Amino acid sequence: MLSSEPASGVPLVGRESRAELFRTVDGAVTAAAFLAGAHRLASALPAGAHVLNLCHDRYAFALAFAAALLRGQVSLMTSDRTLQSLKELGDRFPGLYAVSEDPAQAGGPLPQHVIRPELTAPARDGCFAETTDPSLPADRLAALVFTSGSTGEPVAHPKLWGALAARSLDAGRRFRMRRSAPASIIATVPPQHMYGFETSVLLPLHAPASAWCGGAFYPRDVQLALESVPAPRILVTTPLQIRALLQAGLRLPPLERVISATAPLFPELAGEAERAWSTVVEEIFGATEVGSIASRRTVEGDLWTAYPRVRLAQAAGESEGEVLVAAPLTPPHPLSDVIERVDASHFRLLGRRADLVKLGGRRASLAGLTRILMEIEGVQDGLFVAPPDLDQRPTARLLAFAVAPERDANEILAALRERIDPLFLPRRVMLVEELPRNQFGKLPDKALKALCARVGEG
Repeated sequence: MLSSEPASGVPLVGRESRAELFRTVDGAVTAAAFLAGAHRLASALPAGAHVLNLCHDRYAFALAFAAALLRGQVSLMTSDRTLQSLKELGDRFPGLYAVSEDPAQAGGPLPQHVIRPELTAPARDGCFAETTDPSLPADRLAALVFTSGSTGEPVAHPKLWGALAARSLDAGRRFRMRRSAPASIIATVPPQHMYGFETSVLLPLHAPASAWCGGAFYPRDVQLALESVPAPRILVTTPLQIRALLQAGLRLPPLERVISATAPLFPELAGEAERAWSTVVEEIFGATEVGSIASRRTVEGDLWTAYPRVRLAQAAGESEGEVLVAAPLTPPHPLSDVIERVDASHFRLLGRRADLVKLGGRRASLAGLTRILMEIEGVQDGLFVAPPDLDQRPTARLLAFAVAPERDANEILAALRERIDPLFLPRRVMLVEELPRNQFGKLPDKALKALCARVGEG
């Protein structure tokens, strides 16, 4: 197993050779089988310093990531797969190539390596040419995860192998994963997203868990996936998909816990899920810059508990709420969120810095206002948005969008008037059929700007 403090070397897989790491529609994949596949793929990969992992299949993604590590190549991870974005990455990283399990998967302007089907098919133990579990330098750059910067230019966040491994081990401890009964993870989020990457690719490499690699997005698919794996089962998902599962009314097999991230989970929704599925619902707090660092059981209150070995410190001389986060092989880093530090291991989330608005000398959180909107009867989804010129235009007001097929906009506005400060009351509520959420339940900036432009506030 991994040492609790990764030092000079960290194994690629800190599990026993017969431990199940992944489960595909074709069967279980043991640590030995995974290592054999990773070594075979590594020997087939093109030369280069960087690789763009475009695999959709979770097992193929994990295999390509491991193979790149074995070759000393850095995996690039981005959600923007437009041709222009791929071209810019190619210009930025000479020699960059894309890897995918699907020949039809467009690599755009980048050279592409297609993983042969036999490499992603589970093999029997004992039929492998190479199953060495190498010790990799803890300070090796394993991945660059891209997010959109404030200027629109993608920002690369470096991920060291030792830090990724340490955080996986800590998450396994936090969620009480045990060798005597390894957990079966069903993730509805793709591996390209940092949340999905940590919980369904990295976690099985180091903690006693196995990740399902078949389809699991729509409610019926999630139900079938859960029925396909042994207990104890952990569902890794988003608030949007928790709501969809509850609305579908499907009977799910016993769940040990549900883990949620990517968007705020309201306690009311968490409580409904706990009652419906007789389980515990917990949230993960994280940021692309530092990865996941804390968790909480949503119905128990707003206090977050940091992972083992993650520490919070108040930044000297900084503005109120500025807190630095430190973890193994991760230098102290400020968060883009405003948090109230309780002690070195506990905090409360006050909101994202970009989420806080100030009008008439008073402050409010857009997330908090959105929660109030969502609590109104008949509102299925909703959002408060600040127009870009809120600070410059004296007459500017906040915008509110709602999905409420059976409610009138004026009724919703009247309900808001009873619940929030008049300064933050929208001029009107715009009813829409749906909000342009992506597969993670997030609302991308481009989609939000387009939505605001439709009502003349872009």
